[in-house]
Amino acid sequence: MMSNSLVDEREASTLYKHCCDIHKVPCVPDKLDDFIDTINAKLQLMFMQIRKGMSEVNGRQYYALVNMAETDITRMSSDYADNELELFRKTMDLIVSSENGKISSTDALNIADSLMTKRLKKSEAEQVLNRLVQDKWLNEKRGEFSLSTKCIIEMEPYIRRMYEDQVKLCHICHNIAFQSQICDSPTCGIKIHNPCVARYFKGRVEPRCPACDEFWPHEIPEVPRSISRR
Repeated sequence: MMSNSLVDEREASTLYKHCCDIHKVPCVPDKLDDFIDTINAKLQLMFMQIRKGMSEVNGRQYYALVNMAETDITRMSSDYADNELELFRKTMDLIVSSENGKISSTDALNIADSLMTKRLKKSEAEQVLNRLVQDKWLNEKRGEFSLSTKCIIEMEPYIRRMYEDQVKLCHICHNIAFQSQICDSPTCGIKIHNPCVARYFKGRVEPRCPACDEFWPHEIPEVPRSISRR
């Protein structure tokens, strides 16, 4: 876990089975979370925790080893300069305030001109953003940036604290929702992750909001393979 920082449910289950095999005890597949809870009880003394979260892209469950002594962006200070961290913070600001949890690469690069610490050239900002993607703090796809699964899991306390008035939870899985669909009803406005939308409305003839029962006006995506297999 320390070398990978983030593993999916399949990899976590493989590690669980390996531990059971080494110690010659039965491996019960649906007891993975109980196994991790037992580990976390011990890790608490070292201010660490294995935290569970969901990918907003494919709906798969992931586990991340988190340093509880540092719960915000300060954990990145040993790897990034002050102006690079400011670029990341402001990129996060734009992503959180966006309607779909994504911003264009152009918007991200333009942040370089407004840094208070030390301005970055566009080429330097591009390198920093590429590093943030490589280090799995950001995702980049088709010229758009979004927060990675690792970032959302590890930075959850920071995100909840800094964006208290903006962050909503998915009505289905109750995890933080950025890339999601929103109920159009002015008295409702719940958010549902795209994979959760696909799973919840699968097979329903007339999709209706699970909170207010109004017609769900958005296109229902297909269930990702990682979800449909389970």
